[in-house]
Amino acid sequence: MKTGTEKKDIRSLYPEELAEWILSKGEKPYRAGQIFQWLHKSQVLNPEEMSNVPKSLKQELEQDFACSTLREELRQESKLDETKKFLFELSDGNMIESVFMKYRSWNSVCISSQAGCNMGCSFCASTIGGLSRDLTAGEMLLQVYEIQKLLSEKISRIVVMGSGEPLENYDNLLRFLRLVNHRDGQDISMRNITVSTCGIVEKIEELAGEDLSINLAISLHAATDEKRKKIMPVAMRYGLKDLIAACRRYFERTGRQLTFEYALIDGFNNTSEDVHSLLRLLEGLNCVVNLIPVNPVRDRAFKEPGSRAVREFKAELERHALNVTVRREMGRDIDGACGQLRARKAKKL
Repeated sequence: MKTGTEKKDIRSLYPEELAEWILSKGEKPYRAGQIFQWLHKSQVLNPEEMSNVPKSLKQELEQDFACSTLREELRQESKLDETKKFLFELSDGNMIESVFMKYRSWNSVCISSQAGCNMGCSFCASTIGGLSRDLTAGEMLLQVYEIQKLLSEKISRIVVMGSGEPLENYDNLLRFLRLVNHRDGQDISMRNITVSTCGIVEKIEELAGEDLSINLAISLHAATDEKRKKIMPVAMRYGLKDLIAACRRYFERTGRQLTFEYALIDGFNNTSEDVHSLLRLLEGLNCVVNLIPVNPVRDRAFKEPGSRAVREFKAELERHALNVTVRREMGRDIDGACGQLRARKAKKL
Protein backbone atom coordinates (compact mmCIF):
# COMPACT_ATOMS: atom_id res chain seq x y z
CA MET A 1 0.00 0.00 0.00
CA LYS A 2 1.25 3.47 -0.82
CA THR A 3 2.50 5.53 2.08
CA GLY A 4 2.53 8.95 0.48
CA THR A 5 6.14 8.77 -0.76
CA GLU A 6 8.28 6.57 -2.99
CA LYS A 7 11.30 6.98 -0.71
CA LYS A 8 11.79 4.98 2.46
CA ASP A 9 10.84 6.82 5.64
CA ILE A 10 14.16 7.32 7.44
CA ARG A 11 12.44 7.33 10.82
CA SER A 12 11.22 3.78 10.15
CA LEU A 13 14.72 2.32 9.76
CA TYR A 14 16.35 0.08 12.35
CA PRO A 15 19.88 1.11 13.47
CA GLU A 16 21.31 -1.85 11.56
CA GLU A 17 19.68 -0.63 8.35
CA LEU A 18 21.05 2.86 8.88
CA ALA A 19 24.49 1.37 9.49
CA GLU A 20 24.31 -0.59 6.25
CA TRP A 21 23.44 2.59 4.35
CA ILE A 22 26.21 4.53 6.08
CA LEU A 23 28.80 1.91 5.07
CA SER A 24 27.55 2.00 1.47
CA LYS A 25 28.41 5.71 1.46
CA GLY A 26 31.92 5.09 2.74
CA GLU A 27 31.19 6.83 6.05
CA LYS A 28 32.29 5.80 9.54
CA PRO A 29 29.91 3.30 11.25
CA TYR A 30 29.37 5.55 14.31
CA ARG A 31 27.49 8.01 12.11
CA ALA A 32 24.52 5.59 12.07
CA GLY A 33 24.24 5.83 15.86
CA GLN A 34 24.41 9.62 15.72
CA ILE A 35 21.65 9.83 13.13
CA PHE A 36 19.44 7.31 14.97
CA GLN A 37 19.70 9.27 18.22
CA TRP A 38 18.95 12.55 16.46
CA LEU A 39 15.79 11.01 15.00
CA HIS A 40 14.54 9.10 18.04
CA LYS A 41 16.04 10.62 21.17
CA SER A 42 16.30 14.27 20.12
CA GLN A 43 13.31 13.82 17.77
CA VAL A 44 14.52 16.21 15.09
CA LEU A 45 12.19 16.71 12.13
CA ASN A 46 14.79 16.78 9.35
CA PRO A 47 18.53 16.13 8.79
CA GLU A 48 19.34 19.85 8.74
CA GLU A 49 18.94 19.86 12.53
CA MET A 50 21.66 17.22 13.06
CA SER A 51 24.46 19.56 14.17
CA ASN A 52 27.29 16.99 14.42
CA VAL A 53 26.58 15.29 11.08
CA PRO A 54 28.61 16.51 8.04
CA LYS A 55 26.69 18.65 5.56
CA SER A 56 27.49 16.27 2.70
CA LEU A 57 26.00 13.33 4.62
CA LYS A 58 22.89 15.33 5.52
CA GLN A 59 22.42 16.09 1.84
CA GLU A 60 22.66 12.39 1.00
CA LEU A 61 20.11 11.57 3.70
CA GLU A 62 17.68 14.06 2.18
CA GLN A 63 18.33 12.68 -1.28
CA ASP A 64 17.87 8.99 -0.40
CA PHE A 65 15.15 9.08 2.26
CA ALA A 66 11.86 10.74 3.11
CA CYS A 67 11.45 12.28 6.55
CA SER A 68 7.80 11.90 7.51
CA THR A 69 6.08 14.92 9.04
CA LEU A 70 2.98 15.73 11.05
CA ARG A 71 1.25 19.08 11.14
CA GLU A 72 -1.18 19.90 13.92
CA GLU A 73 -4.46 20.71 12.22
CA LEU A 74 -6.72 20.91 15.24
CA ARG A 75 -6.59 20.38 18.98
CA GLN A 76 -9.39 19.80 21.47
CA GLU A 77 -8.85 20.08 25.22
CA SER A 78 -11.23 18.53 27.72
CA LYS A 79 -12.76 20.72 30.41
CA LEU A 80 -13.45 17.57 32.46
CA ASP A 81 -9.86 16.33 32.73
CA GLU A 82 -6.50 16.96 31.09
CA THR A 83 -7.21 14.86 28.00
CA LYS A 84 -6.18 16.46 24.71
CA LYS A 85 -7.11 15.23 21.27
CA PHE A 86 -5.07 16.08 18.17
CA LEU A 87 -5.96 15.99 14.51
CA PHE A 88 -2.71 15.72 12.54
CA GLU A 89 -2.14 16.14 8.82
CA LEU A 90 0.35 13.73 7.25
CA SER A 91 2.81 14.65 4.49
CA ASP A 92 0.34 13.53 1.79
CA GLY A 93 -2.67 15.38 3.26
CA ASN A 94 -4.28 12.41 5.02
CA MET A 95 -5.62 13.10 8.51
CA ILE A 96 -5.09 10.99 11.64
CA GLU A 97 -6.02 11.38 15.30
CA SER A 98 -4.03 10.93 18.50
CA VAL A 99 -5.10 11.39 22.11
CA PHE A 100 -3.05 12.45 25.15
CA MET A 101 -4.30 11.18 28.52
CA LYS A 102 -2.86 12.27 31.85
CA TYR A 103 -3.03 9.93 34.82
CA ARG A 104 -1.80 10.44 38.37
CA SER A 105 1.54 8.66 37.87
CA TRP A 106 2.06 8.60 34.11
CA ASN A 107 1.16 10.07 30.74
CA SER A 108 -0.30 7.94 27.98
CA VAL A 109 -1.02 8.45 24.29
CA CYS A 110 -3.44 6.61 22.07
CA ILE A 111 -2.13 6.54 18.51
CA SER A 112 -3.49 5.57 15.10
CA SER A 113 -1.97 2.81 12.96
CA GLN A 114 -3.80 3.63 9.72
CA ALA A 115 -5.37 6.65 8.08
CA GLY A 116 -8.98 5.59 8.37
CA CYS A 117 -10.09 2.01 8.90
CA ASN A 118 -11.46 -0.80 6.75
CA MET A 119 -12.96 -2.94 9.53
CA GLY A 120 -16.44 -1.39 9.36
CA CYS A 121 -17.42 -1.77 13.04
CA SER A 122 -20.82 -0.12 13.23
CA PHE A 123 -20.27 1.61 16.60
CA CYS A 124 -16.94 3.21 15.63
CA ALA A 125 -16.41 6.52 13.86
CA SER A 126 -12.97 5.46 12.56
CA THR A 127 -14.60 3.48 9.76
CA ILE A 128 -16.48 6.47 8.36
CA GLY A 129 -14.90 7.09 4.96
CA GLY A 130 -13.06 3.76 4.95
CA LEU A 131 -9.32 3.16 4.79
CA SER A 132 -6.95 5.57 3.02
CA ARG A 133 -3.64 3.84 3.72
CA ASP A 134 -1.33 2.26 6.27
CA LEU A 135 0.95 4.44 8.38
CA THR A 136 4.69 3.88 8.34
CA ALA A 137 6.43 3.05 11.60
CA GLY A 138 7.87 6.57 11.48
CA GLU A 139 4.41 8.11 11.24
CA MET A 140 3.31 6.12 14.28
CA LEU A 141 6.40 7.24 16.17
CA LEU A 142 5.82 10.86 15.20
CA GLN A 143 2.48 10.88 17.00
CA VAL A 144 4.32 10.13 20.25
CA TYR A 145 7.18 12.53 19.51
CA GLU A 146 5.03 15.46 18.42
CA ILE A 147 2.70 15.24 21.42
CA GLN A 148 5.71 15.20 23.74
CA LYS A 149 7.07 18.32 22.04
CA LEU A 150 3.77 20.18 21.82
CA LEU A 151 2.87 19.59 25.47
CA SER A 152 6.36 19.37 27.02
CA GLU A 153 5.21 16.14 28.63
CA LYS A 154 7.06 12.82 28.82
CA ILE A 155 5.10 9.85 27.48
CA SER A 156 5.64 6.55 29.28
CA ARG A 157 2.68 4.47 28.04
CA ILE A 158 1.27 3.91 24.58
CA VAL A 159 -1.98 2.43 23.35
CA VAL A 160 -2.26 1.50 19.67
CA MET A 161 -6.02 1.81 19.69
CA GLY A 162 -6.74 4.82 17.51
CA SER A 163 -7.94 4.71 13.91
CA GLY A 164 -7.11 1.55 12.01
CA GLU A 165 -6.58 -2.14 12.66
CA PRO A 166 -2.95 -2.52 13.83
CA LEU A 167 -2.63 -6.18 12.81
CA GLU A 168 -3.65 -5.29 9.24
CA ASN A 169 -0.52 -3.09 9.23
CA TYR A 170 1.57 -5.82 10.83
CA ASP A 171 5.10 -5.17 9.56
CA ASN A 172 4.98 -1.44 10.26
CA LEU A 173 3.48 -2.13 13.69
CA LEU A 174 6.40 -4.40 14.61
CA ARG A 175 8.89 -1.79 13.47
CA PHE A 176 7.12 0.84 15.55
CA LEU A 177 7.15 -1.36 18.67
CA ARG A 178 10.84 -2.20 18.39
CA LEU A 179 11.88 1.35 17.55
CA VAL A 180 9.95 3.03 20.36
CA ASN A 181 11.40 0.46 22.75
CA HIS A 182 15.00 0.93 21.54
CA ARG A 183 17.46 1.99 24.24
CA ASP A 184 18.92 4.71 21.97
CA GLY A 185 15.45 6.13 21.33
CA GLN A 186 12.53 6.62 23.70
CA ASP A 187 13.21 3.31 25.50
CA ILE A 188 9.54 2.84 26.39
CA SER A 189 9.00 -0.57 27.98
CA MET A 190 7.06 -3.11 25.91
CA ARG A 191 5.07 -3.85 29.07
CA ASN A 192 3.78 -0.28 28.90
CA ILE A 193 2.46 -0.70 25.35
CA THR A 194 -0.98 -2.07 24.48
CA VAL A 195 -1.99 -3.15 20.99
CA SER A 196 -5.69 -3.51 20.25
CA THR A 197 -7.14 -5.73 17.53
CA CYS A 198 -10.64 -6.66 16.46
CA GLY A 199 -9.42 -10.22 16.05
CA ILE A 200 -7.25 -11.06 13.02
CA VAL A 201 -6.69 -14.68 14.04
CA GLU A 202 -3.63 -15.59 11.95
CA LYS A 203 -1.87 -12.36 12.99
CA ILE A 204 -2.56 -13.04 16.68
CA GLU A 205 -0.89 -16.41 16.15
CA GLU A 206 2.05 -14.74 14.42
CA LEU A 207 2.36 -12.04 17.08
CA ALA A 208 2.60 -14.74 19.76
CA GLY A 209 5.90 -15.85 18.23
CA GLU A 210 7.54 -12.40 18.12
CA ASP A 211 8.90 -12.51 21.69
CA LEU A 212 7.32 -9.20 22.66
CA SER A 213 6.03 -8.48 26.16
CA ILE A 214 3.32 -6.10 24.98
CA ASN A 215 -0.26 -6.11 26.25
CA LEU A 216 -2.80 -7.46 23.76
CA ALA A 217 -6.37 -6.19 23.83
CA ILE A 218 -9.13 -7.89 21.84
CA SER A 219 -12.10 -5.80 20.71
CA LEU A 220 -14.79 -8.34 21.53
CA HIS A 221 -17.98 -6.31 22.13
CA ALA A 222 -20.32 -9.31 21.91
CA ALA A 223 -20.15 -12.86 23.27
CA THR A 224 -21.97 -14.70 20.47
CA ASP A 225 -21.20 -14.92 16.77
CA GLU A 226 -24.75 -13.85 15.96
CA LYS A 227 -24.50 -10.56 17.83
CA ARG A 228 -20.89 -9.90 16.89
CA LYS A 229 -21.70 -10.19 13.18
CA LYS A 230 -24.32 -7.46 13.56
CA ILE A 231 -21.77 -4.87 14.69
CA MET A 232 -18.37 -6.16 13.50
CA PRO A 233 -17.90 -7.35 9.88
CA VAL A 234 -14.64 -9.06 10.91
CA ALA A 235 -16.82 -11.66 12.64
CA MET A 236 -17.83 -12.90 9.20
CA ARG A 237 -14.19 -13.94 8.65
CA TYR A 238 -13.31 -15.17 12.11
CA GLY A 239 -15.75 -16.95 14.41
CA LEU A 240 -15.44 -16.69 18.17
CA LYS A 241 -14.34 -20.32 18.49
CA ASP A 242 -11.25 -19.67 16.38
CA LEU A 243 -10.60 -16.26 17.94
CA ILE A 244 -10.70 -17.53 21.52
CA ALA A 245 -8.56 -20.54 20.60
CA ALA A 246 -5.94 -18.16 19.19
CA CYS A 247 -6.12 -16.09 22.38
CA ARG A 248 -5.56 -19.18 24.52
CA ARG A 249 -2.51 -20.11 22.47
CA TYR A 250 -1.27 -16.51 22.72
CA PHE A 251 -1.36 -16.72 26.51
CA GLU A 252 0.29 -20.14 26.52
CA ARG A 253 3.20 -18.85 24.42
CA THR A 254 3.66 -15.41 26.00
CA GLY A 255 2.31 -15.70 29.55
CA ARG A 256 0.73 -12.26 29.04
CA GLN A 257 -2.78 -11.75 30.39
CA LEU A 258 -5.23 -10.71 27.69
CA THR A 259 -7.73 -7.87 27.85
CA PHE A 260 -11.12 -8.15 26.18
CA GLU A 261 -12.64 -4.78 25.32
CA TYR A 262 -16.42 -4.84 25.62
CA ALA A 263 -18.33 -1.74 24.52
CA LEU A 264 -21.63 -1.77 26.41
CA ILE A 265 -24.48 -0.85 24.07
CA ASP A 266 -27.78 -0.24 25.80
CA GLY A 267 -30.37 -2.88 24.91
CA PHE A 268 -28.01 -4.86 22.69
CA ASN A 269 -25.22 -6.58 24.61
CA ASN A 270 -25.79 -5.72 28.27
CA THR A 271 -28.43 -8.26 29.33
CA SER A 272 -28.15 -11.09 31.85
CA GLU A 273 -28.05 -13.49 28.90
CA ASP A 274 -25.01 -11.62 27.58
CA VAL A 275 -23.32 -12.04 30.95
CA HIS A 276 -23.68 -15.80 30.83
CA SER A 277 -22.58 -15.97 27.19
CA LEU A 278 -19.46 -14.00 28.11
CA LEU A 279 -18.72 -16.26 31.08
CA ARG A 280 -18.99 -19.40 28.91
CA LEU A 281 -16.82 -17.87 26.19
CA LEU A 282 -13.96 -16.85 28.46
CA GLU A 283 -14.07 -19.76 30.91
CA GLY A 284 -10.60 -20.75 32.10
CA LEU A 285 -8.81 -18.00 30.17
CA ASN A 286 -6.41 -15.71 32.04
CA CYS A 287 -7.92 -12.38 31.12
CA VAL A 288 -9.58 -9.17 32.19
CA VAL A 289 -12.76 -7.76 30.67
CA ASN A 290 -12.66 -3.99 30.19
CA LEU A 291 -16.18 -2.59 30.01
CA ILE A 292 -16.56 0.55 27.92
CA PRO A 293 -19.87 2.43 27.96
CA VAL A 294 -20.20 3.04 24.22
CA ASN A 295 -19.08 6.51 23.19
CA PRO A 296 -21.83 8.54 21.54
CA VAL A 297 -20.96 8.89 17.85
CA ARG A 298 -22.58 11.32 15.46
CA ASP A 299 -24.50 9.51 12.68
CA ARG A 300 -24.72 6.31 14.77
CA ALA A 301 -27.76 5.25 16.78
CA PHE A 302 -26.07 3.32 19.60
CA LYS A 303 -26.73 4.53 23.13
CA GLU A 304 -24.67 4.00 26.23
CA PRO A 305 -26.28 2.36 29.26
CA GLY A 306 -26.67 4.34 32.46
CA SER A 307 -24.08 4.09 35.23
CA ARG A 308 -26.33 1.81 37.27
CA ALA A 309 -26.68 -0.66 34.39
CA VAL A 310 -22.88 -0.67 33.95
CA ARG A 311 -22.36 -1.38 37.67
CA GLU A 312 -24.89 -4.22 37.60
CA PHE A 313 -23.33 -5.82 34.52
CA LYS A 314 -19.88 -5.60 36.13
CA ALA A 315 -21.11 -7.00 39.45
CA GLU A 316 -22.81 -9.98 37.80
CA LEU A 317 -19.59 -10.89 35.99
CA GLU A 318 -17.56 -10.50 39.17
CA ARG A 319 -19.92 -12.78 41.09
CA HIS A 320 -18.65 -15.52 38.80
CA ALA A 321 -14.99 -14.66 39.50
CA LEU A 322 -14.28 -12.89 36.22
CA ASN A 323 -11.76 -10.05 36.44
CA VAL A 324 -13.58 -6.89 35.29
CA THR A 325 -12.71 -3.21 35.00
CA VAL A 326 -14.66 -0.22 33.71
CA ARG A 327 -12.66 2.10 31.48
CA ARG A 328 -12.19 5.52 32.97
CA GLU A 329 -14.12 7.97 30.83
CA MET A 330 -11.70 10.57 29.53
CA GLY A 331 -12.26 13.34 27.03
CA ARG A 332 -16.00 12.70 26.71
CA ASP A 333 -16.60 16.37 25.94
CA ILE A 334 -14.09 16.56 23.06
CA ASP A 335 -15.12 13.91 20.51
CA GLY A 336 -13.02 11.42 22.49
CA ALA A 337 -13.93 8.33 20.47
CA CYS A 338 -11.67 7.24 17.59
CA GLY A 339 -12.41 8.89 14.27
CA GLN A 340 -14.96 11.47 15.39
CA LEU A 341 -12.71 14.49 14.95
CA ARG A 342 -11.39 13.29 11.58
CA ALA A 343 -14.91 12.57 10.31
CA ARG A 344 -16.21 15.92 11.53
CA LYS A 345 -13.32 17.77 9.86
CA ALA A 346 -13.88 15.91 6.60
CA LYS A 347 -17.51 17.12 6.44
CA LYS A 348 -16.26 20.71 6.57
CA LEU A 349 -13.88 20.28 3.66
